[in-house]
Amino acid sequence: MAENEAGPDDSPDSTPADAPNIHMVNARTLRGLAHPLRLRLMNTLREFGPATASGLADRLGESSGATSYHLRQLASYGFVEDDPERGKGRERWWKAVHMGTAFDSTADFLRDPDPEIRGAMGVVLHEIATLHTQELNTWLGTMHDWPEEWVRSSDLSDFKVRLTPELSLELAEKVHELIESYRDRVPEGTEGSALVRTHLHVFPRPTDRPTD
Repeated sequence: MAENEAGPDDSPDSTPADAPNIHMVNARTLRGLAHPLRLRLMNTLREFGPATASGLADRLGESSGATSYHLRQLASYGFVEDDPERGKGRERWWKAVHMGTAFDSTADFLRDPDPEIRGAMGVVLHEIATLHTQELNTWLGTMHDWPEEWVRSSDLSDFKVRLTPELSLELAEKVHELIESYRDRVPEGTEGSALVRTHLHVFPRPTDRPTD
């Protein structure tokens, strides 16, 4: 799940030295991640930077007690940490430890014999799908506020091709590689630039009739 999205990835030992700071989820950290508010908190810290529990509560429409509790839980699993450079007095600031999250393609959490792990994976995947829907709906509802060139350069497409499982994985990996090739090409603060969100969904469709 790169940038909070589920997808193919290499094992930690084969990750390139110059790869982005990605957390490779294991069975333990999956349990700590499997809560809708925790996923929203982590995503918000990654996108908007360090914040306090009360600031996150205001942004997400939650109580500061709830955000504070779940931030501490995320910290115990290594997803967030204190940002001492920003804290003043008793004010506690939090920041994301990683820029993204990924699942090792060899770890099949959805078929794990432990029902708790299977359930945790289901929570994470459904929350990611919900987040993607919310982001897309926000864009569609606000695109008229953006310059014409940004509206023209956006895309909302879907494709259907017949593949084997091996080719489906190859396709997803190549798309990941293509997106990564654009990372850091535009420095932060470049005039006319914006943070572009790209969603990738690759899945089979049960459209074929069973053969006799």
